Amino acid sequence: MIWFLIGLLGFLGLHSVRIIAPAWREARIAAMGEKAWKGIYSLLSIAFFVLMIWGYGQMRQHPVLIWQPPMALRHVGMLLVVIALVLIVAAYVPNNAIKARLGHPMILGVKTWAFAHLLMSGWLHSMLLFGAFLLWAVFDFASARRRPREVAGKSSVAMTIVTVVAGIVFAAIFAMYLHGMLIGVKPVNMPMH
Repeated sequence: MIWFLIGLLGFLGLHSVRIIAPAWREARIAAMGEKAWKGIYSLLSIAFFVLMIWGYGQMRQHPVLIWQPPMALRHVGMLLVVIALVLIVAAYVPNNAIKARLGHPMILGVKTWAFAHLLMSGWLHSMLLFGAFLLWAVFDFASARRRPREVAGKSSVAMTIVTVVAGIVFAAIFAMYLHGMLIGVKPVNMPMH
């Protein structure tokens, strides 16, 4: 558990520098240059992420059940994950109305993803992981709303449709194939032919 917590706290702590110490962050970028800052930030993020995932895998070998979610929450959670992935895709597709309207769809997507997983899993390791990400996303969203907002380009119906369809397709592919392969849990049991 200790390696999981070090990875989790390191990863989220690193991603909280902009929230809790924006002036320090800007001073470091000015002193070392943006490329060096991004390089060090990326390397540390990857290291903490790998440690978090490895520690999470260790915790899954000795699971502790806190509560058993009812099946209805699994269906609600799966729908919320689809919405979360549409929001995350909206952060990257240009000129979509979702990003223009919400301003920070990535953070809202992480918040929705974490909340959905808390509804679907009552295991201690899951509750720690997704609870921490939900808490981080709440604080990060509040911080992002205080920062100057990027001027959104003109949004188009076509790009908004592309965003929604891409998010839904990605959610379907991830649920049917990638989640089981990468995470070891199959949210959708597809019959094999």
